[in-house]
Amino acid sequence: MFGMFKKKTEKEKLQEKYQKLQKECFDLSTTNRKLSDQKAYEAEEVMKQLEKLKETK
Repeated sequence: MFGMFKKKTEKEKLQEKYQKLQKECFDLSTTNRKLSDQKAYEAEEVMKQLEKLKETK
């Protein structure tokens, strides 16, 4: 119950964003390849931010 009020860490936010972008990329892969590639690129940029965050800690 107390987990409801817990704020998400930067890492958790980035992980959620990465998962969302990966899902969008997969969904678009069958209909619009250009948008799918764009989402994949955005997801890769988020992954780089996650790796940078790991290095600093």
